[in-house]
Amino acid sequence: MDYKIGLVGRIILLAISLFFLSYFILNGAGVFAISLFIILIMAQTIFFLSYAESSFKKVRLFLDNIKQDDYTSLFPVKFDGTETDDLHIEFNAILAKLKEDQAEKDANYQYFRSVFQHLSIGLITFEEDGKIQILNTAAKRMLNITQLHSISEIEGVNKELHQAIHSLRTGGSELIKIAHPDGIMQLSVYVIELLMRDVKIKLVSLQNIQSELEEKEMEAWQNLVKILTHEIMNSIAPISSLAATIKGDIEQKIDENASIPPDDLEDYLMGIGTIEKRSEGLINFVSDFRSLAHIPTPKFQVIKIKNLFMQLETLMQHQFESNQIQIKCNVNPNDLILFGDQNLIEQVLINLIHNGIHAMQDAITKVLSLDAFIDESGKIIIEVSDSGKGIEEEALSKIFIPFFTTKSKGSGIGLSLSKQIMRRHKGNIQVRSKLGQGTTFKLIFNA
Repeated sequence: MDYKIGLVGRIILLAISLFFLSYFILNGAGVFAISLFIILIMAQTIFFLSYAESSFKKVRLFLDNIKQDDYTSLFPVKFDGTETDDLHIEFNAILAKLKEDQAEKDANYQYFRSVFQHLSIGLITFEEDGKIQILNTAAKRMLNITQLHSISEIEGVNKELHQAIHSLRTGGSELIKIAHPDGIMQLSVYVIELLMRDVKIKLVSLQNIQSELEEKEMEAWQNLVKILTHEIMNSIAPISSLAATIKGDIEQKIDENASIPPDDLEDYLMGIGTIEKRSEGLINFVSDFRSLAHIPTPKFQVIKIKNLFMQLETLMQHQFESNQIQIKCNVNPNDLILFGDQNLIEQVLINLIHNGIHAMQDAITKVLSLDAFIDESGKIIIEVSDSGKGIEEEALSKIFIPFFTTKSKGSGIGLSLSKQIMRRHKGNIQVRSKLGQGTTFKLIFNA
């Protein structure tokens, strides 16, 4: 109310001054009186404009404080119930709320920054021009550096790591081996691309999985030794026993200078034939083992998945018909392509199809499905599903171990070989299965 009264009062005083100025001019008053009123009117106009702008200046000051994140300034409050006082109270309340929000935002930022710095996983964020935003303590320790200003400086630490960081896209990962004063490190590099306020940012996570790899490697070696020992002992024990029996019998005949009857000669020949056959089986077993360690380097080319499925269907047609298996193929989109080694991928799919055929031997409904599509993360997926008996839960965790098999006549290297081939393609193979509900093998290719 005080602002309105002051404004109206000043308008009235200005009007009265204008009235008297007009009166003096019309009645031919002296120059002094007219000049005095002109000066008075000019002064009143200046004061009037200054008074009118005073509230706008306070609003402008208030907005400037917000613009500059200055929430410490306070507007004077007299608690006299005037409109100016009410305006100052509102200004102060808004500034106090903004100050509180700013303090909470700063606290959250410091909290997350502290968490970021103390994570055991190395984290680096940088902008499109390579400028480093955040580099946490774990990343400094893994890279054996004290500071990093540009992501290009990582090339001096490890060229493969630098190349991986620039080539990987969202969801991509790669294993990089780097030298460190504490020993060789195996870093799992994972990348996420973000867009924050129209600024492209790349988040790189580095995790040293050397100890986990060593533990898994030791576990794999132990499993392999158990399997090799079991298989070799199963072959050598009867060979050794049979050879010892034949040797002892022949030595006895020699000591007695006795002739060897034809029936005994047949037994010896049969025993030697058995030793030969079992030895060949052992050689084949070792040959299968060697094949796991000599997978050829993939020769990458464009593979049209629909054509690949058609070739496999033609190749396996006789087996499908003889086993009364219905084959279903689905590719979405229809022109989906894959970048890989066609011969090796075919080998993987043939292994999986053979497994499906074997699993459906006693099934009532025999349906084998080949599906190819792109998942929500942009990865190319090929699934081989059967309506067979399924895999027991205990066996699911072991089916990719070399020489482990659930088949009576299986070698146990098919799935191990398939996993190796998928790893050579920077991909993976997964399985899901339930007893009585069939099995699905999933080949995952990073696009």
